Amino acid sequence: MDPTTKSLLIIFYRNPFKGRVKTRLAANVGDEKALDVFRRLAGHTRQITEALASDKIVFYSDSIDLMDMWPNARYLKTLQQGSDLGARMKNAFTSAFESGYESVCIIGTDCYELTTRIILQAFDALTSHDVVIGPAVDGGYYLLGMRKLYPQLFDGKEWSTETVCERTVSDIRSLGLKYFQLQTLRDVDTEGDLPDEWRKE
Repeated sequence: MDPTTKSLLIIFYRNPFKGRVKTRLAANVGDEKALDVFRRLAGHTRQITEALASDKIVFYSDSIDLMDMWPNARYLKTLQQGSDLGARMKNAFTSAFESGYESVCIIGTDCYELTTRIILQAFDALTSHDVVIGPAVDGGYYLLGMRKLYPQLFDGKEWSTETVCERTVSDIRSLGLKYFQLQTLRDVDTEGDLPDEWRKE
């Protein structure tokens, strides 16, 4: 990574293989529909991030795709590294700060309610806070940002459980950090989480 700005948006992205994305949703709607939802969510994430002035990097789960929906001219691309989600996120933040970025936020592609404005709000909060976090309804978080690496935030968590955000905030407070909490949003994990217009199709 060679920074062109001081801020970086990390996007964690699963390669879109049928049967391996949105598995909880697929249990009710089938693998094909789940894959379609995954792709539409990824498209939404591209739409709200493409014009951001910050650098952007897509971290792929399995392999880098130079011919997919993420334009190479606007998104850097690399692979996730680590044995679990916490290790992969910690390694992503580590590489970002080692490359010279001064404010870094990470998101996934699961949140249909996430907007460009909220991402900009997160980066703005980092001008006066150490950490920013966006809680998800299911107890996780849809965004995490910081101005330097705090590895403790990625250790000792039961990922994909309802305790992740709560325990992360507890760690932030234990470290004595100043943090900003964004509004709570809903990730799309089950059929009940789908936007109304998608459920009617």
